[in-house]
Amino acid sequence: MNDKFNEELADTMEVEVGQLTKDYKLEESEMWDSMTIVTTIALIDEHFGKSIDGEKLADCKTLGDVYGLIEAS
Repeated sequence: MNDKFNEELADTMEVEVGQLTKDYKLEESEMWDSMTIVTTIALIDEHFGKSIDGEKLADCKTLGDVYGLIEAS
């Protein structure tokens, strides 16, 4: 996992970075909404140089799913 990405994602989702394990359920954060999804797409582009489909990202249930989506892109 990318530490800087996790730090910025944790800040966006208003959770402690230590909570963001691959098993972290995205819906546990009240901040996991359409705006956070758009921000996450931008973070993925910035940190991994990959473009992710918003609908596919919205379908992710865990942070591990997000990393799987990044790897598959």
